[in-house]
Parts: sequence; structure tokens; C-alpha cells
Amino acid sequence: MGQTPLLTVDGVSAGYGQLAVLDGITLQLQQGEFLALLGRSGCGKTTLLRTIGGFIAPRRGRILIDGEDVTRRPPEKRPTAMVFQSYALWPHMTVHGNLAYGLKLRGFERRAIDQRIAEILALLRLEGLNERRVTALSGGQRQRVALGRALAVAPRLLLLDEPLSNLDARIRLDLRHEIRALLKRLGITAVHVTHDREEAMVMADRLALLHEGRIVQQGDPRALHDAPATSFVADFMGASNIVTLDVRREGADILLGGRDWCPALRLGRTERPAAAALGAQADVHFRSTAARLAGGGEAAPDALSLRGTILQSTYPGNAYRYAVKVADKTFLVDDPASYREGEQVVISLPLSAVHLFPHAESPAAA
Repeated sequence: MGQTPLLTVDGVSAGYGQLAVLDGITLQLQQGEFLALLGRSGCGKTTLLRTIGGFIAPRRGRILIDGEDVTRRPPEKRPTAMVFQSYALWPHMTVHGNLAYGLKLRGFERRAIDQRIAEILALLRLEGLNERRVTALSGGQRQRVALGRALAVAPRLLLLDEPLSNLDARIRLDLRHEIRALLKRLGITAVHVTHDREEAMVMADRLALLHEGRIVQQGDPRALHDAPATSFVADFMGASNIVTLDVRREGADILLGGRDWCPALRLGRTERPAAAALGAQADVHFRSTAARLAGGGEAAPDALSLRGTILQSTYPGNAYRYAVKVADKTFLVDDPASYREGEQVVISLPLSAVHLFPHAESPAAA
């Protein structure tokens, strides 16, 4: 028999009053896995986390931890601990007081509490701060204390509710790697909520992307990045340049494009199976880093070519970032070569760098 999942979310629906938020969510998490719940504001990711933690009762479905049904148990009766976005530390207490709080509630003796706190302080590089009030700490130190308070009670499942969103960019980058390394070293299973795609990909073993209360795709970070299942997933995962092109069939061949600003490209044998399900039009997604620019307006023979004009040029580092107007749309392209604003260029897109989907309304408006 296979190993029992540490966490099972089985057909869970939940909401607030008349507002339905989650719609039949199902997922499993194995011991030691780090799962990121990813999505835009209002998609249901925090509601799902709070439902797992027992702060929201589901309308339908079950929550199982280690195979045991905890659906109707309150948070304090579940083997979970939550790290909140706002730290949720007691401002009148010291670091020691905050770390000891959960242990005291669980009936630990003073000696065991002191020993456990010493271990947590060393683990999180907070030695020497035991008696300092949390209001005197930096943002990064407060977040470590919040994490330490959760870890102190040795939860089977750690729940992280956008814990890095209040930190400045540099500290956030450092803590991403620190938290992942720490949880892997301890073998802790975690569910992490974030709207930050890069944060999720750096920290998590597996992503679950939510949209309108449903999981639209889950898998390892590379799977969602390289093989998005839908137009929405492609857009969210960074392929946010979207151009709608005509699809024409000539016998066994499929041609993509065919406008004055996009010469028709005959798809090769490897691209035809994916294109066969397209209708009369296709939405083509591509990343700014996947395209290249060429001057002179000449189309590349083996790539999808979009003729346009440089509207704006900036240099954020490593390459120029161009806003290129093609017909009535503007696309972002990163390219190391220097072009002038107003110059005519061709955006060259190898087919390996694009994602094709049947034409639909823009996912950004969905």
C-alpha cells in the first residue's frame, strides 16, 4: 500500500455568508513536501489555508491530516501551526514570552520550555535576543520569531499566510531561501500562500494555482512554467504577452498568422499535434525574455515574426526592455541590442518559446 498523505483536502467548498469562495478543492500533500498556493487576490488561496487550519468551517468536503478527519476540529485541536502575514506577536512580551506562549498552553514544564526555546533561538539565528521585546526587533527578526513560535510546538503541518509580504525586498529574498532550507532540514510539511510567482517557485516543491475558487493546475514549478495547461496559467506564470493570430489549414499543413504585420508561418511536424485542436484563431503567449528583436523589418524564416515599432526603451539591467507596438497592441521584449525609439523592428519568436491556446477573452480580464 502507498504512504498515507499527511494532508488530504477532499472536495472542499467554503465561503463567507452568501459568498462562495472555494468550489470543490481536492489536493494531497506528502510528508516533508512544501506546497505553495498561488493566485491573484480573491482567488481563494487564503480561505483554503484557513480552512485547512480550522479557522473556517467548510460547507462541503473533508480535511484529513495523517488520515484522520479533522474537518470539525477547532484550530487548537489540530496538529497545525499558522504563521500570519502580520506576525501576530504579543507586543508587550519579550522574544522568550512569545516563543513560550504556545508551549505553556500545551502544558509544557518550565525547564522543557527553556530548552525548546534555546533550540529555536539557535535554529533561527536569534541568540542573545531572548529578553528583548519584539517591538525592538527588525522586520526580519520579527518574522523569525513568528516562525519560531510556530515551530516550537512541533506541528505536523505548518501553514504560512504570506509571511514575507511586509518585509523589504532584500530581506524577503534572503528569507525565502532561509525558510526553505530550514523546513527541509527539519523535514516539516508546509502550505504557503503567496501571490508572488517567483517566491512560490523558489520556495515550494509543488504549486497549486487557484482561479475563482478552483485549482486550475498543480505540479512542480517547472511544469507550470514550461507547460501551462490554460491561457490563464500561461499569463499568470509570466507569458503575459498575448497576440491573437489566424489559424489556416492547407491539407495536412497548418499555417499560423498571415497579416501584413505577421507573415504566415507553416508549422512543422512537431508543432502540428498541439495546433490541431486550435480553432480559426489562436492566442499566442510569450515571455519578454523569450523573444528577440531584429532591425530592418525582415521576417525570420523559421520563427513567428511580428513587425512593429519601438515605442519605449528602458534599461533595468542585463538587457534593454522595449515596448514594441504591433498593429493595435503593445508587447514587452527584453533584448541586449540597442534600438532607438521609433525604429522599425521584428519580434522574432521561436515556436519552442510560445504557448498556443484556442482564442478566448484575455485571461487578465477573466
